[in-house]
Amino acid sequence: MDPIDIHLLRELEHGLPLVPAPFEEIGKRFGLSGDEVMDRIRLLKEAGIIRKFRARIDQRKVNITANALVAWKPAGSGGDDLGKLLAAFSSVTHCYERRPIPGRWEYTHYTVHHGYSKDQVLDEVRAVAEKIGCPDYAVLFSTREFKRVPNVRMRENGGGIL
Repeated sequence: MDPIDIHLLRELEHGLPLVPAPFEEIGKRFGLSGDEVMDRIRLLKEAGIIRKFRARIDQRKVNITANALVAWKPAGSGGDDLGKLLAAFSSVTHCYERRPIPGRWEYTHYTVHHGYSKDQVLDEVRAVAEKIGCPDYAVLFSTREFKRVPNVRMRENGGGIL
């Protein structure tokens, strides 16, 4: 890495500018073209310095304020294909399967849903429950949003990003 790569990484940590040509905009700050910026990002990714490059939407800025975790309890042994069924719905953004705690928490599958209102999310969840034949579920809405930070681990010697 050269000093431009280091500055580019620091710049990318703040996100891309919301302009029609974000890589061109970043490139102007370093005397690079947008293509040169993208080439550097690609090389940093190939070298393993950048692990992921993805978009993250600030949901609140687009009025998505209803966020819910739904816990599902399949009837009998019907949970074998439940994860695949749940993950196929466009309203499901995340889908997990976990072991239940017998006698305390019998739910085995979890989905995450986002919407513009609690009523919208509840309508979507009811529709999913009806389509998959799983009437036993619990909807848990989030009450506040915590600050999102990248999952970065520092090396024990205090230097570098893993």
